[in-house]
Amino acid sequence: MTTDTPASAASQAKGTQSDATPMIEAEHLSKFYGIFAATRDVSFTVNRGEVVAFLGPNGAGKSTTMKMLTGYLAPSEGVARIAGFNMSDNRLNGSQHLGYLPEKGPLYPDMTPHSYLDFFAEARGMGKKLKKDRIASVVDLCSLSSVIYKPITKLSKGFRQRVGMAQALLHEPEVLILDEPTSGLDPNQIRGVRETMRKLGETKTILLSTHILQEVIAMATRVIMINEGSLVYDGPLDQLDPQHKGLDAVFAELTGHADEDAAEGTQADQRRDTVTANTGSKTLSADED
Repeated sequence: MTTDTPASAASQAKGTQSDATPMIEAEHLSKFYGIFAATRDVSFTVNRGEVVAFLGPNGAGKSTTMKMLTGYLAPSEGVARIAGFNMSDNRLNGSQHLGYLPEKGPLYPDMTPHSYLDFFAEARGMGKKLKKDRIASVVDLCSLSSVIYKPITKLSKGFRQRVGMAQALLHEPEVLILDEPTSGLDPNQIRGVRETMRKLGETKTILLSTHILQEVIAMATRVIMINEGSLVYDGPLDQLDPQHKGLDAVFAELTGHADEDAAEGTQADQRRDTVTANTGSKTLSADED
């Protein structure tokens, strides 16, 4: 596994100021289902003000790790902390500092965005004035004003994603854990989510999982990569690819798919050579005729 200390200069370049206060802590997190290990001995810390991309192929253990960090899933071994609170023993206090957007966040389709946000503000015990102010703030931040009274079931996926984001931000959390926030969105919707992430990254600590490597470049200053349940890289984005191979190639190497990609490339070259040879033979025969 490769580990490095994130560079503060990179954070400043992205417009964030980080300090050494741990806001997200994974200490030797493991999750077992019988003999199967979804994650094994995963440890990392995200400090205040960092925007960190959490990468890995499908089935690597990203969502499982995020669920353990948020207290949604109890770890088989290890400890998860949010803002210093153990999420197994003190989840309610930890949750006051946390905004969590799962990959397929739960929405009530018959509600409107306004009634949905109002419901969660009530559930969090907000007073009338605070509730009104916070709903107005997240509606503006997530650009929901045009659909605020439209049933959620009639909204596009992009708008539904924004509603989930608004709910995660409603109580002004210091920490955001976002699982595939742009999954299934079109390019314009992705651009809108990226812009929201940039704004949030100025004041929040963010752990963001994604499969889109361009998002890593656009939003993150640090990368944590997991493969087959274990950590394989934790360090600054600008040190992930020192040989300038491209993030796709580095991702393949760190997740054990470089040989597969090379084999596929060789097979493609062989198929192309075969087609070229056959085409050349047919052309020669035609000329001879």
